[in-house]
Amino acid sequence: MRKILFWRWAFFLGGLLIVSLGISMTIKGQRLGIGPWDVLHVGLYQKFGLTIGTWGIITGFVIIIATAMVLKEWPKIGTWLNMLLLGIFIDIFNWLLPDFTTLIGQITIFIIGIVVMSYGVGVYVSPNIGAGPRDSLMLLLVDKLGISVKRIRTMIEVVVALLGWLLGGPVGVGTVIIALLIGQFVHYTLPQSRKLLLKLIGEEDEKILF
Repeated sequence: MRKILFWRWAFFLGGLLIVSLGISMTIKGQRLGIGPWDVLHVGLYQKFGLTIGTWGIITGFVIIIATAMVLKEWPKIGTWLNMLLLGIFIDIFNWLLPDFTTLIGQITIFIIGIVVMSYGVGVYVSPNIGAGPRDSLMLLLVDKLGISVKRIRTMIEVVVALLGWLLGGPVGVGTVIIALLIGQFVHYTLPQSRKLLLKLIGEEDEKILF
């Protein structure tokens, strides 16, 4: 049991670290535009100060409270950690990574960032410790409105990106690329991550873990 818990938490925390790195890399290539939620966080940062990661934590907290009030139950601890650690890690990587002034540099870091982010999502989701605040909101709306996940996700990201753009956040072709491709990449990275996790904990039956 300890071995299972160790690897589940290692994948969860390591995955959040990787996701944060990928997000920060796309932010460094923001001339192309960035992910819809990051557009909002950058817009809030430019308008009101604080940091990009701090706004990620604040919006995540608001979403958690709102969904908890509707569902009348508190989310798993993984959801709270997702909210907190993503914001902290993003600020750390935004500070550590250099700025890229050339278009080629920004395109390169942006593309690499998408790949890194996709693998991070696959790794942190694989142990099933808790969905992020934004994923929880999406699932809640799917349940309440009876609309497909794909349509709800698109609607949320369009609204969020629009709000971020009105605040001055960087919207561009990269925003569309992230919205369209991340899900496609995670379709492959999640099974790979789960297969590796199951191999490490020595479980043959996926139902034992998930």
